[in-house]
Amino acid sequence: MSPQHFLIFFFLLLSFHSLTSITAQDTDFVHQIDRNLLGLNKKKEKLSHFKFYWHDIISGQNPTSVRVVSPPLNLNTTTLFGLVNMIDNPLTLGPELSSKVVGKAQGFYASASQSEVGLLMAQNFAFIEGKYNGSTITILGRNTVFNKVREMPVIGGSGLFRFARGYAEATTHWLDYKSGDATVEYNVYVFHY
Repeated sequence: MSPQHFLIFFFLLLSFHSLTSITAQDTDFVHQIDRNLLGLNKKKEKLSHFKFYWHDIISGQNPTSVRVVSPPLNLNTTTLFGLVNMIDNPLTLGPELSSKVVGKAQGFYASASQSEVGLLMAQNFAFIEGKYNGSTITILGRNTVFNKVREMPVIGGSGLFRFARGYAEATTHWLDYKSGDATVEYNVYVFHY
């Protein structure tokens, strides 16, 4: 090795050492851990399909969807841009509200488009049935309600859905234009342990 090559190698080595030292100091709050500590090597990841009906009840004595922010009065909008509704909507096995309840959709939706009815959906599907009782799947995404099928990402979950990922498809089953009440079929495809 020539003296010039040695010096170049030496300076590169010093530079690399300095960069890794800075990186280690800057990331002291992050540590890689063994998957075994969380029991992830013992569990096999699986793909599950959940189908249920989401009931958005705005009318009547006991609404499950309540407006918490109204659109600004100075906006002349047909999309209700700015509206925010908080939800505690029942999830049922069948499209009838009287069918078996398997959980609740808890969160909110907000009208986030000025050009079409496009909602920002932030909700947890909190299950109360069987082995999934107490577990949640979290959805955060865009819902253009007048499209036939809308796709939203699964961004996580809790309980049996820790580290969950996937997507949900929403299809309107029934909508009362006068009251705003709606029933939506959800098909959720989720990877989980």
